[in-house]
Amino acid sequence: MKRILVLNYEFPPVGGGGGVATYKLAKGFIQNGYEVDCITSWYKGLKKFEIIDGINVYRVKVIGRKDLQTATMISLISYPLAGLWQGMKLCFKNKYEFINTHFVVPTGPLGYILSKLFGIKNILSIHGGDIYDPTKKNSPHNHWYLRTIIRFLLNRADVIVAQSSNTRDNCIKYYKPKKETKIIPLPYEVIFFNKVDKKYLGLDESKKFIIGVGRLVKRKGFDIFVKALADLDNSIEGIIIGDGPELANLRALAKELGVSNRLHLMGRVDEERKFQYLSNADIFVLSSIHEGFGIVLQEAMQVGLPIVATNNGGQIYFIKDGENGFLVDTNNSEIIAEKIKELLNNDVLKNKMLKQNLADVKHFNVSNIAKEYIHLIYV
Repeated sequence: MKRILVLNYEFPPVGGGGGVATYKLAKGFIQNGYEVDCITSWYKGLKKFEIIDGINVYRVKVIGRKDLQTATMISLISYPLAGLWQGMKLCFKNKYEFINTHFVVPTGPLGYILSKLFGIKNILSIHGGDIYDPTKKNSPHNHWYLRTIIRFLLNRADVIVAQSSNTRDNCIKYYKPKKETKIIPLPYEVIFFNKVDKKYLGLDESKKFIIGVGRLVKRKGFDIFVKALADLDNSIEGIIIGDGPELANLRALAKELGVSNRLHLMGRVDEERKFQYLSNADIFVLSSIHEGFGIVLQEAMQVGLPIVATNNGGQIYFIKDGENGFLVDTNNSEIIAEKIKELLNNDVLKNKMLKQNLADVKHFNVSNIAKEYIHLIYV
């Protein structure tokens, strides 16, 4: 059977959306008749090797990883070094049709070296934050030496794939690769879950709920979510699902704005519970300063939620203003609150967006997205 080697420093339960996308794409490769080996980072409590939904997952020990959600700089730097030996063993043992490397940093060097050592074609998938993050001073686009390294890795890949037009445009703007950057959206697999009511979740059945999901980091802009909630009346409450270093700051902000009793900070929850909350909410709010793509938006679309999202990032690739959601400027809690009010007061528009999102999410079928990747190697 044909095999694919997938490389990503994060893979569930380690990391965030990029790891989830890698997992689903790997499942798509399997659905298309391939075997898949994946090299990722180990974290305490996880197995060094296991088979997950047919994916052979090899975890290598990195230095300084302190939690599941976020990576330290030393853990990012150590991943390519830690993964090299494991990658060489697998490449000596198996014949791969191609390597799929996720994130130009930190995974890019590992994909490049293995590709050159063993003569295997390398598809380099860039996810957005690995090339451009406006909230971080150490974002690669801000430093000439990192831009030089990334440009080198991009030009040595056989194919570059961006998850959205925004990521492609940032790639061209800051790194000017010599070859075309293809656009293939992230795959999405429908999640099946047991539906429950608000009462089961401990939510007030008389209230309306806005919801946000993601790592609690500055780039996600959850402080804007909280400020928007403060601009809404007491009949509306907010739910934030996720964990991260901004948790204490969000609690303090909610207290300062007097919305602690209307903000539900749920922390990290399992997939089923997440979808139970999503299906009981009224509007999904993406308040990110920048988003590479936004898997959480696909999750919201699955349950038919209308969406209010910021307009800086990959979300503009599939959120169409006024059709399946609203796009608003970043760092503007007032306009987010206005759009939430508009949706809650307009059932016709809300139902239109609900139907559109239920239809649109089908475009991200896992098997079809994987076929687009496979096709790149044989053309």
